[in-house]
Amino acid sequence: MATIAANIQQVHDRMARACALAQRPVQSVTLLTVSKTYSADAVREAMAAGERRFGENYVQEGVDKIGELIDLRDRLEWHLIGPLQSNKTRVVASQFDWVHTVDRLKIAERLSAQRPPGLAPLQVCLQVNTSGEANKSGLGPAELAPVARAVAALPGLRLRGLMAIPEPTADPIEQRRAHRALRDLFDRLRADGLDLDTLSMGMTADLEAAILEGATIVRVGTAIFGARIQPGR
Repeated sequence: MATIAANIQQVHDRMARACALAQRPVQSVTLLTVSKTYSADAVREAMAAGERRFGENYVQEGVDKIGELIDLRDRLEWHLIGPLQSNKTRVVASQFDWVHTVDRLKIAERLSAQRPPGLAPLQVCLQVNTSGEANKSGLGPAELAPVARAVAALPGLRLRGLMAIPEPTADPIEQRRAHRALRDLFDRLRADGLDLDTLSMGMTADLEAAILEGATIVRVGTAIFGARIQPGR
C-alpha cells in the first residue's frame, strides 16, 4: 500500500504544481484513479490512501469489480471511461455513476431510458474526436452542439461536459494545443447556454498540459499503479 499511496501523493503534487502555474485553485481539478486491469485489492489500497473516484475502460471488468467491492459501493464513485456499445447500456446505466464516453445520441437515449428511477441521474460527458483520427471514437466538432442540446434534455441523465483522448505526443506545446481544442468547444457550448462544468482530459503523460488548458478531471492510472497488466500474462 505504501507504494500506491506514495504514487498517489506524487500525482497530487504534480497536479498542485500545474494548478499553481495555471493560477487555479487545486480544488478545481479532480483526480480520477484509472483502475482498469488492476485488482479490487489495488482499488482498496488506493481508497485507503484517500481516493474515491475510479475509472474503468471495460464494461464487464468494471461491473465485476464493482461487485467485488460492493461493501464500499456507497463510498466509491465509478466512472466508465472506455467504449460503450448499445448492448451494454443497460448494465452501465444501473451500475455506474458516470459515463465519459457518450459518442452518439443513440447511446445517451438508451442510458436515459435504462437508468433505474431510484438512482440519481447518470452523470455523462460527450466524447469528442478533436484530432480527427478515423479509428477513434467521438463526435466530430461540427456535430457536437446539436447532440449536446439533445442529451442535455434527456431525463435520467445530467450532461456535465466533454471528454477527449488526444493523439499521444511528447511535445508539451502540441499537448496543450490538443487540449485547448476541447476547451474551446466547451466554452462555445457554455456560451450557447448549456450548463456544463466538466472537462475530462489529461492522463499520466500530459496531465500538466491538460490542467493548464482547463481540465477539471484528469484520468491517471499508470503513474499510480504502474505498468498495465497485459491480458494473458
